[in-house]
Amino acid sequence: MAASCSISDVPVTVERKPFFQPEELEIPPHPGTARVTIAATYEKPTGTEGWADNNKDKTVLQQHCEFFDFDNDGVIWPQDTFKGFRLVGFNIFLSLLTVFIIHANFSYPSGDSILPDPLFRVYLRNIHKDKHGSDSGTYDHEGRFSPQHFHSIFVKYAEGRDYLTARDIWKMLKGQRVIMDPIGWFGAFFEWFATYLMLWPEDGKIWKEDIRRVYDGSIFHIMAQRRAQKSKAT
Repeated sequence: MAASCSISDVPVTVERKPFFQPEELEIPPHPGTARVTIAATYEKPTGTEGWADNNKDKTVLQQHCEFFDFDNDGVIWPQDTFKGFRLVGFNIFLSLLTVFIIHANFSYPSGDSILPDPLFRVYLRNIHKDKHGSDSGTYDHEGRFSPQHFHSIFVKYAEGRDYLTARDIWKMLKGQRVIMDPIGWFGAFFEWFATYLMLWPEDGKIWKEDIRRVYDGSIFHIMAQRRAQKSKAT
């Protein structure tokens, strides 16, 4: 392993080893093959239970956005994004900020016209066009989920642990940056910062399974339910 993936004269190859398939684990096979509807990992080879079965017509990236499409028409309006972030626990200011960031950047690429959408809507049929650089590569350019890239996050930046700390995330953001890509740098920072704020782990650890469920979008429904129950209790 060490001889084939690392050389001492290039320290970064020692520090950030690539993901490899352990011999004792055979599921899922071919981790380098991206899955179109399932966020598959060794721990969850069939994805989120019941989730993929209900979303067979959507890519994993579309599933990630599904929570914000409240009328299931394939279009996310700015008010949908605001409502969604409020439901998962963001305050009014942060919800408005996310609306501005998301719709100012993601609306135009997702449209079919050469002219910008005056209402800044995001169209899920073209959401794959919103993929940016300097990310983890877990989504491919068609919106599929790559198990190998997902596992590489934890191998490269968390020393193989099943969780990420804020420091791990920062190392990942720096390690995944590509040259002259300010939109990608900021996009990656915004997405992981929002993820950390939403999950807000008391022990400072964002667990691998929670992150996987962020990728397929199922976590948003869980967070909304928890917040609703907490509101009722108070």
